[in-house]
Amino acid sequence: MVSVPTLWIVIIINFLSLSLVWAYVIRTYPKLDAAQFWAAASVAAASGAALSMLRGVVESRLPLVGGGTLLILACCLAEMGVQRFYDQRISWRTSALIVAAGGAGLAFFMIVDDDMPLRIVIYSLGQSIPLAAMLPLVLARRAGRENPGARLAGIIAILILCIHAIRSVCAVTRFGGEVSMVHFNGLQAVLILVQVFLGMALNFGFLLMAIDRLRKEVSELALLDDLTGVSNRRHLVQRLTEECARSSRSGDPFALLVIDLDGFKSINDTHGHAAGDVCLQHFTLMTQTRLRPGDLLARSGGDEFCIVLPSSTLCEGVMIARRVLDVCRRDAEGCVGPDIPITVSIGVAQWTPEIAAFPDRLMADADHALYTAKKEGKNRCAAYDPSPALVPAAEPTDQDALKPA
Repeated sequence: MVSVPTLWIVIIINFLSLSLVWAYVIRTYPKLDAAQFWAAASVAAASGAALSMLRGVVESRLPLVGGGTLLILACCLAEMGVQRFYDQRISWRTSALIVAAGGAGLAFFMIVDDDMPLRIVIYSLGQSIPLAAMLPLVLARRAGRENPGARLAGIIAILILCIHAIRSVCAVTRFGGEVSMVHFNGLQAVLILVQVFLGMALNFGFLLMAIDRLRKEVSELALLDDLTGVSNRRHLVQRLTEECARSSRSGDPFALLVIDLDGFKSINDTHGHAAGDVCLQHFTLMTQTRLRPGDLLARSGGDEFCIVLPSSTLCEGVMIARRVLDVCRRDAEGCVGPDIPITVSIGVAQWTPEIAAFPDRLMADADHALYTAKKEGKNRCAAYDPSPALVPAAEPTDQDALKPA
């Protein structure tokens, strides 16, 4: 048999090591709030084990009650860390009730009615409730994908629940022998050692969850423009390549808008680059109000932007272009004093089977249409039409009408 103090020492060393790891994570990634709860859970578990060891020094049984209560608190803190990780509302009241009920149960069956098997049942139940509550969060699929660390944490939590159930049944039925505060029987000792190992593995699952989240954030930042917060050219090319491949398979078209701010160089020269940056940011905010869910606004460089319109025809692309023009014109009409009016020229092109999976061809068509809009006087849109007109067309009355490039 393994002595109880030896098991407590193993638990203390294990969770102190984990608390150091989480302390480093908190220092390195202060915005990861969940790490604070997981660090607190490790500290609570180590403190609970250390407090329980005092039973061999003092006559009172209160250290065992306090130690068991802290270990239940550790599981509640771990669950709250998972809730914070997934931006769920944290229920301090529920956790407090679980800890209080667990501590009261341990005190009753230790001081009032000395019953070791029922203490094991209370302790196991107090830890099992928060572990079971976290399962729906860690095992759920989000955005069509699984977090490998969350899945690992879920599997380990299930195994820990099974260990708690086995411990409780064996203690109540006296299977494997009697259990005392000084010595556990061989089966209970093995089960506790397995629990310690699984507790460490559960924290590794939490670490993998954090790593996956941080890696995703870094990937997203690599696809965003620092100044405006919209997609950058890298993301634009990636999205255009995906849309071209999708259209090549299905034959469904999509549209591309290339937008250029009129006279942006003069804005920088007259008002300074800081004012120019503000104009770019203001333009992106205005434009985003006129886009549909699924449309992608990207800054391709300087004062040039692109909008990818999935599953859209040329006419639908012109419609979106007119929306952008309209919001810019309304904003310019309201400019007073030092406000800088923003006008834009827009070129619209549609994917065709001839473009196939080559997004640079579509970009060239949209650029051609943009050049036409500039040549026609700016502050307007033009659509790319690869077929030349056989008969000269009458001058359209609407400056935003489709203009063959």
